[in-house]
Amino acid sequence: MTDVCSPETVAASPQLAPSPERRADRRLGDRAATVLLPVGGLLIAVGVWWLVARGELVHPAALPPPGEVLAAFVEQPARMLEHTWATTREILIGFGLSAVAGVLLGLALAASRIVERMFTPLLVAVNAVPKITLGPLLVVTLGWGQTPILTMVFLLCFFPIVLSTTTGLTSTPADLAELARSLNASRWQAFRKVRFPAALAQIFVGLKVAMPLAAIGAVIGEFQAGEGGLGYVIQQYAGMGDTATAWAAIMLVALVSILLYAALLLAERRALPWVREVTSRH
Repeated sequence: MTDVCSPETVAASPQLAPSPERRADRRLGDRAATVLLPVGGLLIAVGVWWLVARGELVHPAALPPPGEVLAAFVEQPARMLEHTWATTREILIGFGLSAVAGVLLGLALAASRIVERMFTPLLVAVNAVPKITLGPLLVVTLGWGQTPILTMVFLLCFFPIVLSTTTGLTSTPADLAELARSLNASRWQAFRKVRFPAALAQIFVGLKVAMPLAAIGAVIGEFQAGEGGLGYVIQQYAGMGDTATAWAAIMLVALVSILLYAALLLAERRALPWVREVTSRH
């Protein structure tokens, strides 16, 4: 007996299959929700921030009202945007380096059980070290400037990318692996056509975890060795007691992180259009 809920039954039944008009309306609604819901959440957060500052639940020196933070940015937009671009560049370069190195090492760990057993404990140990404690050592070793900052970004992003790549490559669905063997595919063909495409969804999980960490690493690095960037602005103006400008820089870090994460989500949807079709959140 045919299962009523099977995809074949749904596709063959006009009553169960959604019409093109309903599918178009659903896509439009999803796109509107993608824009409106984050905006609504942002407005709620700003409203709570304003109420906290208005009620002086937190001292104004520590948390100035949103209006003062906006005014601090408006007073020197060119300078703030210059520092924003410096931090964004460090995030992108460090994230790119960690993505390439992390995927390559993940490939090596997945390809050889010996390599995995040799280096996995070392990777776990390095990841367990609080990275902020390495900041002064990086300055002493690498000097001031971008090199220690990029190193900090790399160290924070590297482990989740390696872990997700290794997990994805070692958890290929059994039916796909069996199909590749039945077709007498070579090891390279099986990797290129089956294992790596099947692992991409998991690899993107690691990339999405690493992207916000890249922003954190850039700011930490600028605290320690920066001659510019938003972390440098936060440290300098907070030290002078100008917390409004410091908070403006913090908000810019958050905005850059959101935009870069959204770009990564868009890249994932373009690279893996089939994921949303074969998975369900409910």
